[in-house]
Amino acid sequence: MKETVLLYNFNDKDRLMKIRQALLPLGFRIRQVDKEDYMKPLGTLAGVKGMEELTAAACPSDDALASEGFEDEMALLAGLTSSQVDAFIKSLRKRGIGRINYKAILTPVNKDWDSVHLYHEIKKEHEAMTVATSQSEPKEA
Repeated sequence: MKETVLLYNFNDKDRLMKIRQALLPLGFRIRQVDKEDYMKPLGTLAGVKGMEELTAAACPSDDALASEGFEDEMALLAGLTSSQVDAFIKSLRKRGIGRINYKAILTPVNKDWDSVHLYHEIKKEHEAMTVATSQSEPKEA
């Protein structure tokens, strides 16, 4: 599988162009995922061998979640080494792109999930980490 970055809801064209420019030198395949593909398995979207034939019809989905979708920006990194993940983050910072709050790495556990499921899991983790960080910061007197 080629190193791939799946992008969701990057609707600001300037921001999206900056992201593409930041990632182009790294050689990653970049794919913007459309809402109609949200219920397909992540591994299929990322091009994992053996998952190409899986489609939304082959993977039962929760219609309530599918119609709900999500609006936040999200990035899924597939097939990247830890040094490539570091290069991804460094390149975004260098270009002044700013933070992508919801990002994940494709794993054997989540490759069968759909995008909406991944988003909800990342959002829970992000909220838990945000609360934990704010509670551990010293209070001003």
